[in-house]
Amino acid sequence: MGDIDRPVPKLPIPGKRNILITSALPYVNNVPHLGNIIGCVLSADVFARYCRLRGYNAIYICGTDEYGTATETKAMEENSTPRQICDKYHAIHREVYKWFNISFDEFGRTSSPQQTEVCQAIFKTLLDNNWLSENTMKQLYCDTCEKFLADRLVEGNCPTEGCNYDSARGDQCENCGKLLNPTELINPRCKQCKNTPRIRDTNHLFLELPLLKDKLVSYIESMSVAGSWSQNAIQTTNAWLKEGLKQRCITRDLKWGVPVPLDEFKDKVFYVWFDAPIGYVSITSCYTRDWEKWWKNPDNVELYQFMGKDNVPFHTVMFPSTLIGTGENWTMMKTISVTEYLNYEAGKFSKSKGVGVFGNDAKDTNIPVEVWRYYLLTNRPEVSDTLFTWSDLQTKLNNELLNNLGNFINRVLSFLAKPTGLGYGSVIPDATGADSHPLTKKLGEEVGKYVEQYLEAMEKVKLKQGLKTAMSISSEGNAYLQESQFWKLYKEDQPSCSIVIKTSLGLVYLLACLLEPFMPSFSVEVFKQLNLPLEQASLCDEKGDMDRAKRPWDILPAGHKIGTPEPLFKDLKDEEVEDYRRRFAGSQADRLEREEAEKAAKLAEQLKKKASVGGRKQQAKKPASEAKSKGSVEPEISITRLDIRVGLIKKVQKHPDADSLYVEEIDLGEGDCRTVVSGLVKYIPLEEMQDRKVCVLCNLKPASMRGIKSQAMVLAASNSDHTKVELVDPPPSAVVGERVTFQGFEGEPDDVLNPKKKVWETLQVDLKTNSDLVACYKDIPLTTSAGVCKVASISCGSIK
Repeated sequence: MGDIDRPVPKLPIPGKRNILITSALPYVNNVPHLGNIIGCVLSADVFARYCRLRGYNAIYICGTDEYGTATETKAMEENSTPRQICDKYHAIHREVYKWFNISFDEFGRTSSPQQTEVCQAIFKTLLDNNWLSENTMKQLYCDTCEKFLADRLVEGNCPTEGCNYDSARGDQCENCGKLLNPTELINPRCKQCKNTPRIRDTNHLFLELPLLKDKLVSYIESMSVAGSWSQNAIQTTNAWLKEGLKQRCITRDLKWGVPVPLDEFKDKVFYVWFDAPIGYVSITSCYTRDWEKWWKNPDNVELYQFMGKDNVPFHTVMFPSTLIGTGENWTMMKTISVTEYLNYEAGKFSKSKGVGVFGNDAKDTNIPVEVWRYYLLTNRPEVSDTLFTWSDLQTKLNNELLNNLGNFINRVLSFLAKPTGLGYGSVIPDATGADSHPLTKKLGEEVGKYVEQYLEAMEKVKLKQGLKTAMSISSEGNAYLQESQFWKLYKEDQPSCSIVIKTSLGLVYLLACLLEPFMPSFSVEVFKQLNLPLEQASLCDEKGDMDRAKRPWDILPAGHKIGTPEPLFKDLKDEEVEDYRRRFAGSQADRLEREEAEKAAKLAEQLKKKASVGGRKQQAKKPASEAKSKGSVEPEISITRLDIRVGLIKKVQKHPDADSLYVEEIDLGEGDCRTVVSGLVKYIPLEEMQDRKVCVLCNLKPASMRGIKSQAMVLAASNSDHTKVELVDPPPSAVVGERVTFQGFEGEPDDVLNPKKKVWETLQVDLKTNSDLVACYKDIPLTTSAGVCKVASISCGSIK
């Protein structure tokens, strides 16, 4: 869109409530997943839409965070340049948010010239005010790559007691959330070459947080109360203060970032957490040249910021300290709204690992955007972590949206649209005497209370409570219709029926307004069916909207003709839920493998059919005497002859007569458990075997092992010198008893493998783990309905 099409930028208006809204800038190293979306952009969008409906002068600023190590790392993974990565993912993010109806006033990016200009100006002021110092610090240096390794270019074991996560990043442990320095990692390794780096000295610039502490604490103590900070934000901030503020390094040995404007630091850039929050300012400067009227106007502008809990200290400690240090009259954050984590089915959403449902995934389902928005917002993790499950989404759609909200609106509009004699011919009737109609008067009082509760919740950014309250009005509407028995009134008492219908139509209009921040496309459709312009939607005190809410029979004028009623929601069926659960199981890499395997299976099937046709033609030419009898042909040794199934170890103990053997009782979905003997004692602790899902080869001939008959074999991978052994793990949600499959291979397994034919021995040599730790036959993953089977750490290992 060219500048000629851009709306005139909004500026603060004296005497009005001016609200500046930002959400944490999403990083460009992957597609945003649902946890990212609810954690920042969707929550901020709801509040921005609410502010506009209330008549506040509000702008919503966001954009992609593009500098730093994560971008360089992603560029290396995709054999690309950082700029190409940023261009690619900025476009993807923009498209995802467009589909989710996120109403940014400006969606920019931190790799802009404006970012460099604003960031360097703030830095120079801090330098002039003596809030920066230069120090030598120890940093990991990779001799193989010949460079210092920034935070995210290092991985290792988390040093936090009780965690020891083996893939902790140099800046933060994804498992326990602890912020780290790269030199704290145990057994560090370069992410690029996997070699062990060494520690070297390097000079960097630091922000003197200890010297700014008094001014920072004064700001936090006053604004956290005035702005009603969320409790998790207060707790995280106080924890930082309690630990004691330390100098914070604001430079990095990188190429991709805002350059440090000092000759002696010309090879360094600013740390992403120094420059990223400044992105709010620079993106606003892209929105309007008069950006200082928003950002240097604390008496007339309120700043609201939205983010996930892992971003809190950078917004309550680092960014405020940066602004305070300039000594300039900045608009400081008034209110911070923080979400906990949204988890996915059996585990965590992970952008870096590709686990969960991503924005483009949601777009590729048959589930409308208003349903996604509604589900995420009812599940918004405001106080504690919440869990996304497909069955919960189904329940909320079918019960709350379809049976409650959609049912109420459709009943009212459909009845109004019936021809005269059966309904009102789509024309809103008059409601004479509604003030004295007992049931209607009581409804007005209840709705008035709900609207007050809604406003109170939304003003305090308690979005989930606001949505719940709005939906309660829909429940009141349904109860009102049932109690009034309007279908009888139409025949017996038309004036009363007209009161009920006109009042209910007022509720429909009110619901479309109250729910517009949460489900804007739903409100667009309702206004269309009401035959009203969406611009009419308002919750503005000056227009008397809130007073009318207490008198819903007065909201819409008599004589107005509505549009054509249509169902607003469609139910989600059990088979659709199962399909989505299967489609989005595992990681993005797993899904890609499944897609490739499915393509391979289709190709194999096509080739098989061609071969079958050709074989029949050739066979027809052979004399019958030359054809071999069917019974004499030995079946081809194919992987399909193995009966590998998902099992659950129900009980495990050491073999009474062999120190190296376990005896397991394994549930394979057969009713009774099978007894299996495995030589895993010296590799896997007993407690790690109990209640664990495993891959089991079920059709080996039973064999006695030290007096106990083993009826199957648990599959495990070993490294080249057999010093390390790990179980092959099916996905956690895999179904006990289901057969492990190999895409492109079809056929029934042998009842029992004939040891003389060496079927297992022939196939076993091609069972290995690949570099991504996926268990494979040749290059084809061992696959379940929930995804592929993996091992913990042994790559290119042998499976047996």
